[in-house]
Amino acid sequence: MNIDAYLVVGVILLFVILLAFNIYFRIKVLRSYKYMNQNDIHFGIKQLFDKEKMEKEVYAYYPEHREEIETFVFNLKRSINIAVFLILLIALFGAILMYLNG
Repeated sequence: MNIDAYLVVGVILLFVILLAFNIYFRIKVLRSYKYMNQNDIHFGIKQLFDKEKMEKEVYAYYPEHREEIETFVFNLKRSINIAVFLILLIALFGAILMYLNG
């Protein structure tokens, strides 16, 4: 078995593992989103990525739902990070395969 075959198998395995993690976190995000929707909890994307704004504008307004909001934000960010890493990993292995095949 040559190096190309090992890289292809590696890419496929990493892709499947990261895809499974991403699906898992997306399911958790959807559950948290459903909870927040049922409890009429709303906030914007600017607040989502700014801890200070989350503290002042969201957690202060919904203190009884803080734990669920934090879980939603954590899982959403984790899902985004996994997706970005997955794309970069596929691009890296694709570049390596192109380089090795001339």
